[in-house]
Amino acid sequence: MEQSATAAAVWRLRATGGHRDRDHGHPPARDDGDGDTGGEEAGRAAAAAAVAAAAAARGAGGAAGAAVPAGAAGAGARLAPAAAEPAVRRRAPRVQRPPRQVRRGREGREGCPSCRGRGRGGCGGEPWGAPVPRQPAGRVRPRLDPGRRWSRVGYLDNITAIGPRTVGSPENEVLAVNYLLEQIQAIERESTDAHKISVDIQRPTGSFSIDFLGGFTSYYANITNVIVKLEPRNGAEHAVLSNCHFDSVPNTPGASDDAVSCAVMLEILNTLSKSSEPLQHAVIFLFNGAEENILQASHGFITQHEWAKSIRAFINLEAAGVGGKELVFQTGPENPWLVQAYVVAAKHPFASVVAQEIFQSGIIPADTDFRIYRDFGNVPGIDLAFIENGYIYHTEYDTSDRILTDSIQRAGDNILGVLKYLATSDKLAKSFEYRHGNVVFFDVLGLFVLAYPARVGTIMNYITAAIAFLYLSKKVLQPKTRAIHNLKKFFTAFGVTLISWVCTLVTVLIVAAFISVIGRSLSWYTHFYVSVFLYGTAAAANLVLVHTLAKKFFLKNMNEQYLGDIFFDASLMIWSIALAVVTQMGLCSAFICTLWVAFPLLLCVYVLLSFYDFFFVMMYMLGMFVPYLYMMYLSWTVFEMFTPIMGRSGSEILPDVVLAGFIVVITMILSSYFINFIYLVKSTKTTLITLTAVFVVTLILVCSGIFFPYSSDAANPKPKRVFLQHTSRRFHDVHGNVVKSDSGIWINGFDYNGISHITPHVPEINDTIRTACEEHAPFCGLPWILPVHFMFRKNWYLPAPEIFPRSPIHFKVLSKELMPWNSVRLSFEVSGPSHMSLYVRPHEGSALSTWSLGDGIPVASLGGDYFVFYSHGLQATPWHFWVELTAPEKHSDGIVSLAIAAHYFFGEDQKSPQLYALLERFPNWTFSSGWSCTYDLFVF
Repeated sequence: MEQSATAAAVWRLRATGGHRDRDHGHPPARDDGDGDTGGEEAGRAAAAAAVAAAAAARGAGGAAGAAVPAGAAGAGARLAPAAAEPAVRRRAPRVQRPPRQVRRGREGREGCPSCRGRGRGGCGGEPWGAPVPRQPAGRVRPRLDPGRRWSRVGYLDNITAIGPRTVGSPENEVLAVNYLLEQIQAIERESTDAHKISVDIQRPTGSFSIDFLGGFTSYYANITNVIVKLEPRNGAEHAVLSNCHFDSVPNTPGASDDAVSCAVMLEILNTLSKSSEPLQHAVIFLFNGAEENILQASHGFITQHEWAKSIRAFINLEAAGVGGKELVFQTGPENPWLVQAYVVAAKHPFASVVAQEIFQSGIIPADTDFRIYRDFGNVPGIDLAFIENGYIYHTEYDTSDRILTDSIQRAGDNILGVLKYLATSDKLAKSFEYRHGNVVFFDVLGLFVLAYPARVGTIMNYITAAIAFLYLSKKVLQPKTRAIHNLKKFFTAFGVTLISWVCTLVTVLIVAAFISVIGRSLSWYTHFYVSVFLYGTAAAANLVLVHTLAKKFFLKNMNEQYLGDIFFDASLMIWSIALAVVTQMGLCSAFICTLWVAFPLLLCVYVLLSFYDFFFVMMYMLGMFVPYLYMMYLSWTVFEMFTPIMGRSGSEILPDVVLAGFIVVITMILSSYFINFIYLVKSTKTTLITLTAVFVVTLILVCSGIFFPYSSDAANPKPKRVFLQHTSRRFHDVHGNVVKSDSGIWINGFDYNGISHITPHVPEINDTIRTACEEHAPFCGLPWILPVHFMFRKNWYLPAPEIFPRSPIHFKVLSKELMPWNSVRLSFEVSGPSHMSLYVRPHEGSALSTWSLGDGIPVASLGGDYFVFYSHGLQATPWHFWVELTAPEKHSDGIVSLAIAAHYFFGEDQKSPQLYALLERFPNWTFSSGWSCTYDLFVF
């Protein structure tokens, strides 16, 4: 069978990141006799080479990643004589630096080994950090053998072997880029004549504002995108985009987020390029190098790259966990044909409009490149993410060996199928013609996806609700002689049901608040069953108790069958009202309410609730099977996503209250059509005693502290997240004098427990070092890397020696200009490490009217201060910007406070000896991420 036919029939990820040249004069490959042509050994060699190269690059990391361009080195030592404003330059003792490992010069196309012979689609004369390493002769790829499963010694292992890939670091800007280019070259050599492959390296600079995390502005300079276009030999006018990112957050290998997606994309590129059938449209593969910097690289591509104009749809590959199924959690906007493409082409569907509406509501503090393509490119798309095991997402445990082969296989099947479908679809070229309305979509137990236009769903919902109202009105008002009596009993049952829900919610939330107050929060974080035994049994016991009391005192001496009937009808009425309300709100998730109305109605029609025997019970269970089964399936998905998030939701949210609320809602939903059985049974005493006993025993065990929240289990770690920043701060007055300075290790616990569990292991970290907010300074005078101050109001500051970065920040005022309308424009120049944060607070009577960032309209964060997130890749020039303020006539104390923080995420400046020593003392059930930073505040 031909290679292309094999690839089309079976998706198989390949064993190595090497390549096999065709007719390029390489020696024949060694055959080990098992069908693998030396691939795994070659893959291991590649991984070892990547590790060695990374180690070499780290030696020069600080110099390479945060170097100040020539000509600017002395510019920040002091202000120009004309501007007697303070400037900052932190000096360090002169040390002997290691030789640079990364070549920094600009090379044209002729000087770039990966571009030679590439022609117009090549690198375009972009600067290169280092030459692309060449493949050793004889190194080969194994064949796409349907009988073999994927070995992790390949694309994924080789990318993660590079180490943490922070924007601006040699690992991200040089090693990862070179590795990707090497593999793309190998794929291009093996491609068929039906396709043309073009490669471009983009280094964009730009700025934009975003309302994520309360709102802030982002500025990026010379970051990296690796872009591949696969198109028919005669070209294509339209394209579909596939997006992943190869950068990672600091101190993590980033296997799931997002190296695995890049590995899948490389394999898809290889598979499509080997097909003998040409595509109708182009497929653009964007390996973006700055997603973790809040979506900067995707913005640079979609707003600046020439290929972006041809994109008509996109697929974004992300992660909120490590492996498992990849969930479609965002689509559109509108464009139902995209969902239909997924329905037709995905072999293992897993999609939910409920997840989409939850994510887009802002409840989850996260965002993806989907927003950038949607808002800045006006392009529709599909957003997918791995969601399993979010406990180790963005930690050191996010390694390639934890991602199951089956997860990658399933993702590859789905994404390859959808991309191929879109690239051969006539609708792609006319995508804007199919942009009409939203779509309701959900998978049924992972077997298939149901999808239909939202407007059709609205009609279905209203019809279902109307039928339910007609059925209930006819039933309650017949016969007419008993209409008043039936109405009274019906509304009594309706009221008792609502009261039972309210009482249950309040009671369980009180228990959750009590658990939080006594310091036992997150006792279920490692042992999820604890939350079910604690809050689930409490909710069920409360529901049974309220209805038992109602039956005994308010509804006594009434026919049991009649009571069961009337409470069933009350639940049906509640669901019908909920269906109408949720549909009126325009939520596609109303289909859940439809299930809980339609199936009980069908049950009523079939059985007519006229007799209560074994046959009825069987029919009842069968009739309720579909909504209950789907609700359990959906509930498990929601808990799988939300439970790990509670471990990184900040110090202000009570995770027990949130989870208890979820459990109560799920309990009320699942019990809504079983409450009527309380009125059919003779006694609920045994049920109440059992539920209460389980609750009390669990409560005692939780209060005793037997359930420790975190785990260091090597196979399934669930660590506590702690961030530590060795910080040196200086505060200047309006005359440039330093009025306050200090240095310490600033500590943030990422969950509600703060540092209470760490104090026994590191006694000096305790509540005596809680730091107060510097009220006169923006963002409390602390070096936030992102504007998440509202999520972390509990901070600890452990005194430590001052730090002296070898690559200090340089900040100076270039000019002060009086503008029309009583405005002042201040111009600045900043150079420093790859990550910096700018904080601006206009003084009372002043207002920030415009600036040179974003679209020129300043966007305030929560609290009223302004936040700018800055990052750069290699060889970035100094950052120039200006701010314009309206100012009162008298401003003796200045018109604006402006602070700048420098963050050292890699290289020789990343961790001080004191920070290293402190991190070593943290218990093994923590993930402690540390770096050094400086903070300088000025008043102008």
